[in-house]
Amino acid sequence: MFWVLLLLPAWALAGLACTRLCLAAVRAAAVERQDTAVVREHDLTLYEAAFLSGGPARVADLTLVSMARQRRLLLAHTGWATVVDPRARDDIERSVIGAIGPEGQSRIAPVRAAAAAADAVRHLADRLVSAGLAVPDGARTTVASGMRQVRLAAVAVLALGATALLLPVPSDLPRTLMALWFALPLALTLSCLAIARIEVHPYGRWASPAGQRLLAALARRAGGTASGDDRSFLATVAVRGVRAIGEPELRAAFSHRDAAFGERPY
Repeated sequence: MFWVLLLLPAWALAGLACTRLCLAAVRAAAVERQDTAVVREHDLTLYEAAFLSGGPARVADLTLVSMARQRRLLLAHTGWATVVDPRARDDIERSVIGAIGPEGQSRIAPVRAAAAAADAVRHLADRLVSAGLAVPDGARTTVASGMRQVRLAAVAVLALGATALLLPVPSDLPRTLMALWFALPLALTLSCLAIARIEVHPYGRWASPAGQRLLAALARRAGGTASGDDRSFLATVAVRGVRAIGEPELRAAFSHRDAAFGERPY
């Protein structure tokens, strides 16, 4: 009866993994129902769109590009940022100017990192989480992690079942009956995965399903490439990132590698 000792962990793995995935799916469905009204009422700002698309780093990038478009900041193709107008219009711009430092000039990479970690961006994230548009820390990968565990449980059940079938069994026990016992937890895991793929809405790294729908609407209005008026340009940068910048010098400023030299641009 050694095969029973293999059957018990097969059921335990399948049951625990499926239970965790079901609980995660229920929580996700509750959030989805709660967010339906939010989609109709909320109009994303550019900062909010940037966070939902690419997180804190995207907010920092958007702020740098926005200030450069307004000629309040110079972004050199060598990877340096220079302050032209030190008067910030909001807390996020204030964090960018503060990251550049009192000399008014700094490499872009450390400025982006410092601005992304600033309190202003954390407060923006908290507001989006409260509105149901952003995924809270620690919950971004709950459903995905649950599905991975169910897949691993299915593989483990297969391995345990194969091992049991390879072992000597009592002559009065048909191997088909033994295979059926292991087929039950395998069917449980596979059906749980199938239902989750159909019913559970995918979460992005930063945006909830409600946030993703608002982003999709904003992306359709902005178009595919950062061009035209400032609003459309910045909306595209917020949704698609600096890779959508069509201006060669501005793209070079963000793609410049810090490892080359430390010389200043001027």
